[in-house]
Amino acid sequence: MSTRKRASRASAGAREPTANSNSPPAPSPSAPAPATTTKRTKAISQAAALSLVDYTLILSLVFGGCCSNVWSYEQLLKMDAHIGTTLTFSQMLFITLQSLPSFVTFRKGSVVPRLRPRHVPLRDWALQVLVLTSGSLLNNWVFAYSVPLTVQIVFRSAGLAVSMLLGYLVLHKRYSIAQVAAVGFVSAGVILATLSRPSTPKTTGDPPDVGRYTIGVIMLTVSLVLTGVLGVLQERTYTKYGPHWKEGVFYTHSLSLPIFLFFIPDLKRGFNGLAHPATLSTHSLETYGPLARAAPYAVLGANMLTQLACVSGVNQLTSHVSSVSTNLVLTTRKALSLCFSVWWFGNGWNARLGAGAGMVFLGSLLYTAVSASARAPPPAARATATATAIPDAGAGTGAGPTTAVPKRRTVARQREGARANSKQG
Repeated sequence: MSTRKRASRASAGAREPTANSNSPPAPSPSAPAPATTTKRTKAISQAAALSLVDYTLILSLVFGGCCSNVWSYEQLLKMDAHIGTTLTFSQMLFITLQSLPSFVTFRKGSVVPRLRPRHVPLRDWALQVLVLTSGSLLNNWVFAYSVPLTVQIVFRSAGLAVSMLLGYLVLHKRYSIAQVAAVGFVSAGVILATLSRPSTPKTTGDPPDVGRYTIGVIMLTVSLVLTGVLGVLQERTYTKYGPHWKEGVFYTHSLSLPIFLFFIPDLKRGFNGLAHPATLSTHSLETYGPLARAAPYAVLGANMLTQLACVSGVNQLTSHVSSVSTNLVLTTRKALSLCFSVWWFGNGWNARLGAGAGMVFLGSLLYTAVSASARAPPPAARATATATAIPDAGAGTGAGPTTAVPKRRTVARQREGARANSKQG
């Protein structure tokens, strides 16, 4: 028996190398090979570099494109405050032409183009066309009623309250006390900024007209309500047919063009104002000659291009980051646009407007933070998130029909990108 044990030990020693053996140890099965580790590190570095480039481009489009768009927008209105109809028509036409190639196809053997099949019936776009066109016209008419762009930027943030009210009444959503408090804080800031009625810009010495200012505020209010109604219509459409927001942008803008046949006198007046702007000095005309006459059209072209860059940046941002980060970036962008408008154009500024703007931006960030915490599922629910459905999380705790999380988030993000096409400031 002892002989067998010694033999087995000897054979085991022959198979397994001892510590004093010169042969190298066998690599551990779990340890990655050096070449694999190097490749993985290189791939991570390349992905990080590409991600950095992507975010740099996106933020450049959002901050550079949107802020430049606000500058060119106010510059055009400074040239002629009654250019609103012409500006709205130009924006609708530009977006239609820019998106047209994606919806045109040619049949085999035919040179006549035709539109691609639609995902959404035209009747569902018809009401959105009227709402979008009316809201856009009112937005661009407001400047002619002595409402400075600084107040407009702050006032449009009250759309949060309108969306919450319509969501509660029409979509039967439910909101937490914290969300209502944040929106109330925003609304108080908007009221404070609106009642401040800032002084006239340094470039003009005319006293502000209270009556015209009041009419302008009423127009802004109606425009906000229309924007909220548009959001409800878009949400219903995208929930029913899917997030075809590009199709929505094309058809709502292209179908709005025939409406401007009723505004031909205003269009003629607007283009005439571009040809003979009131802000061009005699010195500029004598120095630059024909180039000075082309300046308004160059600013109009810049407005169209920067609007495209702004919309593209917002859409890319919503597809890369969460809605919390998106709202944070867009709120920061609005604050920069407000400061730039005060600095560049010398728009009136006072303590009440500053306090109101601060309340609006702070309230918007609080609402974003509260909504994000309301959306976040508990740890136990995260483990089964792919197999369960939650109530509508579009604005809070919701009581509407349940839908899968990925589809709801996709609809919300695509709708947020689509709304950016119709917003200024």
